[in-house]
Amino acid sequence: MRPVHHRRIAVDGIDVFYREAGPPEAPVVLLPHGYPCSSYAYRNLMPALAHRWRLVAPDMPGFGYSATPSPDEFAYTFDSYAGFLQSFVDAVGLSRYVVWLHDYGSQFGFRLALSRPDQIAGLIIQNGDIYADAFGPKYDFLKKLWDEPGATSRRRIAEHVTLDGFKSEFVGELPPDIADQISPDLWVLHWSLMSTPERLANAVRLLEDQPSTLEWFPREQAYLREQRPPTLIVWGPYDGYMPEKSARAYLRDLPDAALHVLGGGHWLLETHLGEVIPLVDDFLTAVEGLVVSG
Repeated sequence: MRPVHHRRIAVDGIDVFYREAGPPEAPVVLLPHGYPCSSYAYRNLMPALAHRWRLVAPDMPGFGYSATPSPDEFAYTFDSYAGFLQSFVDAVGLSRYVVWLHDYGSQFGFRLALSRPDQIAGLIIQNGDIYADAFGPKYDFLKKLWDEPGATSRRRIAEHVTLDGFKSEFVGELPPDIADQISPDLWVLHWSLMSTPERLANAVRLLEDQPSTLEWFPREQAYLREQRPPTLIVWGPYDGYMPEKSARAYLRDLPDAALHVLGGGHWLLETHLGEVIPLVDDFLTAVEGLVVSG
């Protein structure tokens, strides 16, 4: 167990907080986070893998401990976050890495892979979906808002950007015996960091932009078929957005991917970390040469 370092760097003029663990010369795992979380989601994973791997996890602008630029400086759309992740990779000096794809972070990471396929040594996919026909039932509410964009939909989205809304995102559809393993720190901490007028407005803007990701799905699926990156899929099936069928959909384009459906939900690292770590360690060992040599 190596220590996790907490660092700051300027990326495109934005003050960015990030966590880093592992030897500087070790093969790299890039860990973009999802909504409504931050690099805090990887706080336990990072020291457990840092004996042989270098792990880097940024807080996206407007999340966690990173700065919150004005909408004139940063658009708070999926395109903007995808561009930010590319700039962050350059600023930190990463040239070859495995990328972790979870929640919204999967969209940012997939865009990175599409734009720089030569830098991607492998993918680890954890409850991050790119198959619209495999969406879970919790998408039904979102689809109605997507079909009728505007002020009314924006207000309905804002009603879910609350402390209770955050709790629902973290606890979700978990059975009681698993749900009580999810620490309240997750929603209390992230709500305390998010609950400023500026950040709330930016979060609504990002949620409102989610339909823009749908047009990327065919391109991301084609990337998987054409590039065939080594891929590990670890999945929590108790997920109203991304149930087990969302995980199995990846096998259409990556039939050789290693798929492990475990017993948790969307935030698998909070409840099944002990099962995830050896799977990830074995996968990284298998692709280590690809990370180092390209």
